[in-house]
Amino acid sequence: MANPLLKDSVFDKSASGSGDIYSVKEAMTISGTINKSILLLILLAAGAVYTWLHPQVGQIVIMPALIIGFVLAMVCCFKQNLSPTLAPVYAVCEGLVLGYISRVFNQAYQGIVVDAIFLTIAVLFCMLAAYRAGILRATPMFKRVVILATLGIAVFYFISMIMSFFGSMPSYFDMNNFSTGSFVINLIIVGIAALNLIIDFDTVEYGVKCGAPKYMEWYCSFALMVTLVWLYIEILRLLARRR
Repeated sequence: MANPLLKDSVFDKSASGSGDIYSVKEAMTISGTINKSILLLILLAAGAVYTWLHPQVGQIVIMPALIIGFVLAMVCCFKQNLSPTLAPVYAVCEGLVLGYISRVFNQAYQGIVVDAIFLTIAVLFCMLAAYRAGILRATPMFKRVVILATLGIAVFYFISMIMSFFGSMPSYFDMNNFSTGSFVINLIIVGIAALNLIIDFDTVEYGVKCGAPKYMEWYCSFALMVTLVWLYIEILRLLARRR
């Protein structure tokens, strides 16, 4: 989910925590972040393809991959310097989970995964174009609203998870629930996830400006991937309800 992982304070700490002045070669760059984001997405796709082609394996590894992925994400949040090692492993774990989930959705709604992938890519580039053109800017008010909305959604997810342990689950997570209310909630969550990309872009740019160390490219790429995965899953849900 987006992105408490990307905060300006993270970069401030990285850039000045040791008191050193980073050279150009050691500092984070936009191109370096893009390259590492592409690499992580390739690793994620490789994991997804594997469990897509081997669903029997997917049934076995999905829970361990979820747990390992969660632990790695938490470690990355507090130990950003470990991101070059942990982020690729996280990407593979996340891919294993997404591949199996995507296959389940595709069996129920043929072709839905391809639609969800293209829509996620389209949203990414539309948000990037809007950010570069200055149409959407991560102003302090924009950040507050989006972050509060994101935290609200996170609380909703957490409460739903707790309820599931007691054999109950909000109707939103029922894919057989085609009500207008569930569709609207789903659409709003997709919108919030998309707006988080604007904050992500802005924070990466800020990290470059403040001279954050090179390993922060991996951390930023990891955080961006988390946002994109969240966006993809919610688009997948939205398309399932539409069908």
